[in-house]
Amino acid sequence: MKIRKQCALVALQDVKAYLNEEGGQIAVFDATNTTRERRDLILCFVKENAYKVFFVESVCDDPEVIAENILEVKVSSPDYPEAHRERVMDDFLKRIECYKVTYQPLDPDGYDKDLSFIKVMNVGRQFLVNRIQDYIQSKIVYYLMNIHVHSHSIYLCRHGESDHNIQGRIGGDSELSSRGKQFAHALRDFIEEHKLSDLKVWTSQLRRAIQTAEELGVPYEQWKILNEIDAGVCEEMTYEMIQNTFPEEFALRDQDKYHYRYPGGESYQDLVQRLEPVIMELERQGNVLVICHQAVMRCLLAYFLDKSADDLPYLKCPLHTVLKLTPVAYGCKVEMFYLNVEAVNTHRDRPLHNYFLLTYPAPMLLRRNSYTPLSSHDQVKRPRLYSAGNRPWLPLAPAPSALEGIFPKRTLYIPFLT
Repeated sequence: MKIRKQCALVALQDVKAYLNEEGGQIAVFDATNTTRERRDLILCFVKENAYKVFFVESVCDDPEVIAENILEVKVSSPDYPEAHRERVMDDFLKRIECYKVTYQPLDPDGYDKDLSFIKVMNVGRQFLVNRIQDYIQSKIVYYLMNIHVHSHSIYLCRHGESDHNIQGRIGGDSELSSRGKQFAHALRDFIEEHKLSDLKVWTSQLRRAIQTAEELGVPYEQWKILNEIDAGVCEEMTYEMIQNTFPEEFALRDQDKYHYRYPGGESYQDLVQRLEPVIMELERQGNVLVICHQAVMRCLLAYFLDKSADDLPYLKCPLHTVLKLTPVAYGCKVEMFYLNVEAVNTHRDRPLHNYFLLTYPAPMLLRRNSYTPLSSHDQVKRPRLYSAGNRPWLPLAPAPSALEGIFPKRTLYIPFLT
């Protein structure tokens, strides 16, 4: 017990270093805080450092749920390398009996009535929430009340190849190409072959995704928040056109693709926030097929595969390929199915050099993720859908030289990441 307490104290110092010195915002102190003495130790630490604390207690007394959890989760735990299932079950049940001797549950009506916490009973059958203090704690509660541990798979794919894909244009609302229609037929065969009769199908509200779903011959739901990232003034342009028309914007996006926001459009960071309801619903549902778009699929993949904001915009999501994600303990199993229908490659690799640095040497202006002169003069939101021959136009931001005397020589943006 003395050793375990010392380990906890050392871990709390890691928490302090993370929050105070490394720019951390939220730390998860994952430990067996099952006694009032241990929780009081944490509360003293929190008070000394002016932090907020939120306790999460999971209570399970259903023998069937416990047995299923041990077999599904603990067998793959690092605590039991190369162990037999029978040994794992026996060992963990003994551990539970040992914990019962000293375990002191949170008391919402007495000793712990002033603490902020959530009790999760029998893996989500019931919840008890006490004294939520702020937005972050409410988001944690929202998340915990939506995740489930039942076995299910998530199928992700992009729409079939579109006319804009062939032309190299981004965004817009074009229709499927002939090969895109072939993929839609192949996707229907894939669903029938894998006997996915209980499958839910979700799609965006853009024509290429709807046309793909229509060929499946099954009911489907349209989600506006599954629409592709809004490229603003760059909608329906090729990357070459963007580089020639808006060279500064093109360079700024290569500089920081995750935080870059198209003038009049969105950033990947905006898209991640937009997709939160879909992610929460995917956590709740059974088997789901999501027919979406390249940027959207990247965001969903990054969530389930635990990819960083830096890697997210460069994840490869080829056309005419289905990814099957099966959440398991300590990770997510991924299977890839190419449906043997050729398509253009729309992936753009991470740039090897920073064009912006070569073009605009210091002093350099870094674009913030909000309104700045480098974002655009005109911030009026334009209609998302329009024809290529009737494009709304937003004036290009002034060159850095035009901003001298108005803004400091160097502007630094430090993103707030959660």
